[in-house]
Amino acid sequence: MTNRLALFDCDGTLVDSQANICMAMEHCFEQARLAPPDRAAIRRIVGLSVPQAIAALLPEGDAALHLSLAQDYKRAFHALRGKGLVDEPLFEGIAAALDALEADGWLLGVATGKSDRGLALCLDHHGLKQRFVTLQTADRHPSKPHPAMIEAAIAEAGAAPETTVMIGDTSFDMLMGRAADAHALGVAWGYHAPEELLIAGAHGIALEPVAIPTHLKEFA
Repeated sequence: MTNRLALFDCDGTLVDSQANICMAMEHCFEQARLAPPDRAAIRRIVGLSVPQAIAALLPEGDAALHLSLAQDYKRAFHALRGKGLVDEPLFEGIAAALDALEADGWLLGVATGKSDRGLALCLDHHGLKQRFVTLQTADRHPSKPHPAMIEAAIAEAGAAPETTVMIGDTSFDMLMGRAADAHALGVAWGYHAPEELLIAGAHGIALEPVAIPTHLKEFA
């Protein structure tokens, strides 16, 4: 029997990390003596791998500048963490939704633009790491919406595209899910509006975490 896999984005879906991402992005631009993007623009690129996110924020820059800023971003985020300033709270109701999915026989996974280290620290902080059978990050894959993360997760979990649901808050997640021939479930509490998620191919929108298990019953 093919396993059923509920694959979650992290930032904006499991945890609210926008404040940390905005602070680190502002710092790396300031270090380069560039005007930082406004926070609304920064929230728009959450989910992309860091170099691709910076390229989207600074399209007039060249690849070398994008790479330099990406490295400064990672250093800034690390410095924030070292000062105890990184706050990535779980969205209310996420833990209960994970409980309900596991009780219904779903395997859980993560597909995120975070690094391996950043994801591990986040999940360890919340005591969640052991609940996920597959963890896919930007360290080992092309940026979303390329389907590589989902394809690797399906293989690791012994699932199939038709028994896999990508759950996320951005258009990048929905496009990635559709590119992998998986189901795509948008969430309404993250960084892209539900209307954008539907345009990007979402099969449905969960208005709150408690609704996720109900939506997944429709898919597999």
